[in-house]
Order: sequence, then C-alpha cells, then structure tokens
Amino acid sequence: MICKNDPHGSEGGHDHGLKHLHHHAHSQADPALLVAERGIWAVKISFIALLATALIQVAIVLLSGSMALLADTVHNLGDAATAVPLWVAFRLGQRPVTDRFTYGYGRAEDLAGLVVVLVIVASAVFTGYESVMRLFQPRSVGFLWAVALASLIGFLGNEAVAVFRMRIGREIGSAALVADGYHARADGLTSLAVLLGAVGVWAGYPRADPLVGLLITVAILQIGWKSGRVVLTRLIDGVDREVVDEVRDAAARAPGVEEVAGVKVRWLGHRLHAEINVIVDPDLSVERGHDIAKEVSHQLLHSLPYLSDATVHVDPPRAPGEAYHRVENHHHDGLPDHSHR
Repeated sequence: MICKNDPHGSEGGHDHGLKHLHHHAHSQADPALLVAERGIWAVKISFIALLATALIQVAIVLLSGSMALLADTVHNLGDAATAVPLWVAFRLGQRPVTDRFTYGYGRAEDLAGLVVVLVIVASAVFTGYESVMRLFQPRSVGFLWAVALASLIGFLGNEAVAVFRMRIGREIGSAALVADGYHARADGLTSLAVLLGAVGVWAGYPRADPLVGLLITVAILQIGWKSGRVVLTRLIDGVDREVVDEVRDAAARAPGVEEVAGVKVRWLGHRLHAEINVIVDPDLSVERGHDIAKEVSHQLLHSLPYLSDATVHVDPPRAPGEAYHRVENHHHDGLPDHSHR
C-alpha cells in the first residue's frame, strides 16, 4: 500500500515549508511559493548592496589607480552578477509541475549553486594571477587613505551580504544561496587583502599587497571547496545522515507504525522529498493502513520544515522494505529469465 502525501491538497494542508510558518493554521498560500519569494527577495537585496559597494570602489579606483582595488572591484561586480542565476532558479522554482517536469524545477537551484561555485573558483584564479603579476611588476599606488577606505567598505559590504545570504539560505534550505553567501565572504577577504597591501605599501614594502593577495587566494579556494562539496552532494542526491535519522524517527512516532523498514530522501533545490517504508499490523484493513500512512506524513511535515513531499509504503512484518517489492526471477513471452527491482 502506498500513500502519497499532498501537503497542498484540498484538505487544507499545513504551512510546513518555512520554519517560521510552522503552525496548525490553515492557509491558502503555498509554502513552496513563499520560500521562493523569500529567496528572490534575498537575491534582490544582496544585489543592490553589492552593486552599491562596487560603484563606490569604482570611483576610488579612478582616483587612485590601484590595480589591487581594481581587482577587488571586479570581484564584487562578479559577486553581484551571481544574483542572476539565483534569481532565474528561484523564478523557475515557482512554476507548477508539468507532465514533463513531474518534480517541478527545483533542480535549477542546485545548478545555479554550481554556477556560483565556478565563479568563486574563477575569482580565486583571477586574484592569484593578479597577485603573482604584482610580485614581479610592483606598481605605485596613490591616495592610500582612499584605497584603505574602499577596502574597508568592500569588506563590510560583502560581509553584511554574506551573513544575510547564508541566514536566509539556511532558513529556506537553499544550498545555492548559502554558497553565494560564502562567495560574498570570499570577496570580503579579498577586500581586506587590499587594506593590508595598502598598509604594506605605506610602510615601504610594495610587494606586501601581492603576497597577502596570494594568501587570500588560498582562503578563497578553501571556501570554494567547501561550497562545492555541498552543492555537488545535492546534485547527486546526497543528504546529511542527520536528515535521514530525523525522517526515520518522525515516521516511527506515528501511531500504528511498528517499525520503519526503509528511508530515502533527496533535495530538489530547497525542497526535501522523502520515501518511507513502514511496517504495520498485517491484519489491519486497507483503510486503516491508509490512515496510518497519512499520519506518518503528518508527523514528517511537523518534524521537517523543508519537507514538501512524502510517499509512504505500508508493508506487513513478513515483507518489510524495498527488497520485498522486487519481482523475483521469472520468464514470459519467450524472454530470457529476468527479475525487476
């Protein structure tokens, strides 16, 4: 027996898509839509903040002629540009499912996260190249006080956006938005490199700036590695072990469930999908088994605020889990012996 959870169905599903909407009041708003809208809002705010930061730096670049600050400004403009794939992904996520895309367009968000990771790596390569070039070809920098001020503005602007993106990303379960937050933090570190370089130049060490730039390049690559692991794990349907345990524990708490025989979960963007096998009394009626499956879905929705879909398989004790759904070796219609999983 299989029960397909419908959190947005005609019975008035609860708003479990967002942690701050976790309550029993019925609502006409689709939680997944609210999550996407919040993601779009976060992208817009961070884009405006980073663009303003970059424009201030552009003015000081023209005034000082600092190549280090120019590189940092390019990074900030690139960080602002990553808002485009995220905005597209969240917009796609608002589209309803179709006969072709039966799970919706949530995977576009994970692909946008991959684009963000590639931009982080590209920023590191650019920073490293510029730092090496300045090591061998030091250049004079004017208006050091303005360069230092611009670097502080760049750091503070990027760090504010990083904290904002990561907070909203974790709140709505968006790995892509969290990765973009780390990207903003990486560019903030690059801005600090400009400040330290300016101090070094002021103290009479013109190669201080490129040396610090190389150290920051290593830090940016580490951030890219961390973000890339999260995004790539989701792209190949990997999840944290804690999530699997939470699903199993929540399903086991449902009345009528004797044991949880199997759990499968995966992320599609910021939405979590689950498939669970539960063991029930074999003497129950089909209707009672269906009621238990619905209660399992209910428990899951309360325990996992980002769960948007759950399929519950009801199994008897003598045939628990997916292994017993397999069709054993057989033959028909003149075909060779075969089985079906």
